[in-house]
Amino acid sequence: YYIGELVMNRNTGFTLIELLIVITIIGILTAIAIPSYQDYTKRARFAEVILTAAPYKTAIAIALQEGDDIKDLSTGKNGIPNAPDATKNLASLTVINGIITSTGTKAAGGYTFILTPDETGSHWTTSGSCVDAGMCKD
Repeated sequence: YYIGELVMNRNTGFTLIELLIVITIIGILTAIAIPSYQDYTKRARFAEVILTAAPYKTAIAIALQEGDDIKDLSTGKNGIPNAPDATKNLASLTVINGIITSTGTKAAGGYTFILTPDETGSHWTTSGSCVDAGMCKD
């Protein structure tokens, strides 16, 4: 009978050490996760800047294959679409002499994405501040 009373009165809560270990683990995970999350968010936002350039890339390639001079390829001329309106992630997009320059907003990192075509529009060179930042592929 006495042994049964000891078992019934035993506390089954967490010890202070166990709670401190859990809090420490949560703190470490948070310190690692927050910067990674911010980087992923910025990459996702900058993806809009890159994707916005796609129709312009196609229009320039078609114009070059049809024989238009690259110096005549600018935003709103010779089949190149007009510049898009700014968005939460896209600050601006321009085409001058066949070169596409997209700029992200501060929320998207403020990087530039520049596409330069070859003479036929079949090969493109990527440059801009996004390359050094690792936000777009070279």
